[in-house]
Amino acid sequence: MTTIAYKDGVIAYDSRQTRGEVIVSDDSPKCQVVDGVSFFLSGAVCDEKALIAAYFGTPSPVPVECSGYAVDGGRLLMVGHDDKTGIWRQELDPSNPDAIGSGSAYALAAMDMGASAEDAVRAAMKRDIYTGGKIRALRVVSKMGAPQLNEARYALKAPTGLRFHSRRAYAYDSGQ
Repeated sequence: MTTIAYKDGVIAYDSRQTRGEVIVSDDSPKCQVVDGVSFFLSGAVCDEKALIAAYFGTPSPVPVECSGYAVDGGRLLMVGHDDKTGIWRQELDPSNPDAIGSGSAYALAAMDMGASAEDAVRAAMKRDIYTGGKIRALRVVSKMGAPQLNEARYALKAPTGLRFHSRRAYAYDSGQ
């Protein structure tokens, strides 16, 4: 599992990948960009491609054990598997904080107390054994509430300071 939190236009997530009760990696990427849609997924890593395929119209014949957020055309969506249609999606109000994954209860409580999305994931890391590694944060909605998924701004910046390019992800500037 993992913890993915959204607040004030920023999606933050950890980088731990587990298999059962074993930590496989503390540097696993959780953001995937496919056909211009950014996916932030939690759950069974082996099911991520099936959920993404279902999002684009190819449902899985078997249940998919993952869910997450998608940023598509400036809209923030929660996505998951639906047994009948293959995909369940719901647009989220970008003014409301949200969290998913094994540490979501801790993250939501932290954001209720004023924490940023990044600090909420940090709080979840303290109590949830399936949340850990590095915290990455991306701004997906501008501070003015407008979608920031503009073709002219495709740079993504990891908190480590590394810069790389992605079609639908944006730098999170913590102001430090």
